[in-house]
Amino acid sequence: MDIMSDSIATHVFMIYVLLAVMLFNLFLVSSVKDFVKLVKLLKMTTPLYHLVNAMIIYTGMIVSAYAKEISPTVVLMIFTGIFILVIEIKRYKKMRVIKIADIELQKEFYIYAKKIYLIEIAVLFFTYFVSKIF
Repeated sequence: MDIMSDSIATHVFMIYVLLAVMLFNLFLVSSVKDFVKLVKLLKMTTPLYHLVNAMIIYTGMIVSAYAKEISPTVVLMIFTGIFILVIEIKRYKKMRVIKIADIELQKEFYIYAKKIYLIEIAVLFFTYFVSKIF
């Protein structure tokens, strides 16, 4: 039973780490006004973001396999992990193609990135609350 409790503890801890990375990225998008500096900072946090999300998915698979059942909550968690992965890749792709001279696209990106991070945080909280209810 020790492996189960360790996996659950790691899973929950990584969720908190992912939330911290999301909040840090939201803070960066809200406070850093120089687009080039923002891009460099977000490029540094993106690998960490995906690593933590992958760890959440991996530990979730271990817990789910050990329990030998797939409940609607587990399915929701799987879709949440995939959704967060895909939406973050879309944010990164949009950021990557913006040139220094495209001031209008830079302004649009700030709004877009704030929305993306708020959606990701909301989805994470929604999944957390659903998992606590069921």
